[in-house]
Amino acid sequence: MTHSTLGESVPRLEDQRFLTGAGQYIDDIHYPDELFAHFIRSEQAHARLLSVDFEEAAELDGVVAVYTVADLKRAGLGNLPCDAAFEAVRPLVKPPRPALADGVVRHVGDPVAVVIATSADAAQAAAELVLVDYEPMVAVVEPDLALADGAQAVWPEAPGNLAYEFVAGDEGAVADAMAHAAHIVEVALVNNRVTAAPMENRAAVGLYDAANDAFTLHCNGQGVHGIRKTLAEAVFGVSSEQMRVKAPDVGGGFGLKNFLYPEHVVLLFAARALGSPVRWSASRTEDFLSAAYGRDMLVNARLGLDPDGRFMALSADAIANMGAYLSGSGPNISTRAMPTAMGGIYAIPAIHLCARGVFTNTVPTDAYRGAGKPEANYLVERLIDKAARQLNIDPLSLRRMNAVSQFPYQMPLGPVIDGGQFAANLDAAAVLLANDDFTSRRTAARRDGILLGRGVACFLETSRGATEEGAEIIFAADGQIEIRVGTESHGQGHETSYPQLAGARLGLPLAAFRYVQADTHRTHMGHGHGGARTMHMGGKALMLALDDMLEKASAEAAALLQCDAQQVRFDAGRFASSANAASVTLAEVVSHVTERDGGAGALDTFASHHDAPIAFPNGCHVAEVAVDEETGTVELRRYLICDDYGTLVNPRLTAGQVVGGVAQGIGQALAERVCHEPDSGQLLSGSLMDYQILRARELPDFEVHLDGVPTTANPLGVKGSGQAGCIAAPQTIVHAILDAVAELGIEHLDMPVTPGSLWPVLHTARKGRLESA
Repeated sequence: MTHSTLGESVPRLEDQRFLTGAGQYIDDIHYPDELFAHFIRSEQAHARLLSVDFEEAAELDGVVAVYTVADLKRAGLGNLPCDAAFEAVRPLVKPPRPALADGVVRHVGDPVAVVIATSADAAQAAAELVLVDYEPMVAVVEPDLALADGAQAVWPEAPGNLAYEFVAGDEGAVADAMAHAAHIVEVALVNNRVTAAPMENRAAVGLYDAANDAFTLHCNGQGVHGIRKTLAEAVFGVSSEQMRVKAPDVGGGFGLKNFLYPEHVVLLFAARALGSPVRWSASRTEDFLSAAYGRDMLVNARLGLDPDGRFMALSADAIANMGAYLSGSGPNISTRAMPTAMGGIYAIPAIHLCARGVFTNTVPTDAYRGAGKPEANYLVERLIDKAARQLNIDPLSLRRMNAVSQFPYQMPLGPVIDGGQFAANLDAAAVLLANDDFTSRRTAARRDGILLGRGVACFLETSRGATEEGAEIIFAADGQIEIRVGTESHGQGHETSYPQLAGARLGLPLAAFRYVQADTHRTHMGHGHGGARTMHMGGKALMLALDDMLEKASAEAAALLQCDAQQVRFDAGRFASSANAASVTLAEVVSHVTERDGGAGALDTFASHHDAPIAFPNGCHVAEVAVDEETGTVELRRYLICDDYGTLVNPRLTAGQVVGGVAQGIGQALAERVCHEPDSGQLLSGSLMDYQILRARELPDFEVHLDGVPTTANPLGVKGSGQAGCIAAPQTIVHAILDAVAELGIEHLDMPVTPGSLWPVLHTARKGRLESA
């Protein structure tokens, strides 16, 4: 019997299910007599609701009911809450967010009413007959314009459209350092609004058991315990035991599916009102109109340097677009997450951040892969790249000179970095770039009208998410050992990596384990996947549960071995007695307990841990691009990754997570942007015809080099890799493009750098060059 080992690139166990069509998604879950929901969504970005006429729709064959907010109010349902909490200079304003619009719509796609019918086609046909009378109001979609004097108020309780103002750091120390700096570099940045666009759109099925007054929600969510808690306590006013939330296989999420959505509330309400299961699946356009977006931040930042290029101070003023409502954790991104990564891998003595959240007539924003850490890293890396150009210092050398080298390192805004390979990552990149003949290739390409550029950037992730997590070991009647965890997988490979951990600890093969997740009735607790936390937080919880179980099993083994428990040692799947040559396997101990007790429940074990420290994944990325001067087309020719993720449970899975994140970060830099018509607030990027996602053929073969320093933040030494690529790639790509066009005098470009945005800049630069000649 071959047992699992850590550090082995075991192929993913779940892939057999996915590749053979045996995966189970929301659209594979069906119930007899189920009904279908179709939502009527606002066509206006900001308007008063004068009336909703559904008389004709209600008479259509197959229609069972049409509901508006009035029905939800009569049922006593609460609003969707925002759980964000932090100390603020201007306290957080939390306007009400009912599941269906109440009197005013505040973004295009705001749900106004819902049709419930016996088929999806009937529900859609009826929805098209619902007549909504609007009184249009002025819409504001850009966050800086929303803060301008005289801007239309999105909410009367938020004067000036300010949702909050937050500060962190020592403003006085920064001001003093800036006053003594030899060089000050400034940037004004746009971190463009993007969508996660997972392959599987949002979907859910709501059920109600009248006999037990109990609800069940099947949803493709990413944090079922959090969704259950909000539904039970804040919306329906029932106990958590009356609310079950389950997620089957989930076709991608990237943060978008972390939250409770209005549709979840309406489905459960309708299921209770009608006594039948009610299902809903969003179309792609519907998700563009109503699913949480990411990023959308404007930043003005400054970096002060001494005469030798040492960093002295960093300041940033950020405007974060919250959208029309506060999503579940949206305000936390710029207030709790972003400060943890401010300064990146660099020793910067003084840092100050001011972040303002702003209401606009757009879909709310919330966590998207990295959530605050990409924004923090982008601003510091863009400043450093500009400083390197202005001071004529090699970008790698400037970064290496300022990288933290003594650990532990107390960051100015709080976290303590226990260790990392900051300088080593830069050195590794330099070695890999040393003999690629870039200078001569650049000269040759220039003769053909192609501008080659190379960009470098580093990143610092702060991995943890919520500060607690749990895991459970259950010995099932069929002989399998169930690993029940509170983290959740939707493509990362947890179904493989958790059994690897357990198999290595117990000396058992992967086939001995069954992985259980995302069911509030089968898992004790959990905070999902967010924050690249699964192996850091969930892995530690699993190891605690295994250790506790083995302690109980050792006592049982001692009885079988006729020795004291202190004389029992466990190794490679066996309990051996130091008092004699006897030994028993774990399976034999389980069998003994089962025969004695009628089940192995005495060995079942749950463990949790709290107040875990942050882990710090880090790395250096390099990109090479080719810019066609005639068309503005950017071709990504090379992408190099030198990263530190501490101990690697499964290197292949780690590399896959990193590459996936990098691809999304490249997409933000080169293609993706949510666009609104500025006056009407209409969404201009409402389909994949208008919102560009890069294709595989537009990406190079990634060169991934992983070499890490184990963290002390958990016993495994793992640091978390799920978000890193998305944090590192945007600035790396932008730096490469700026390097390519530097000879034309172009010093700044905003993401996404598309042919449509780059060509006019190139044209103006060439025209200016010709005129000056």
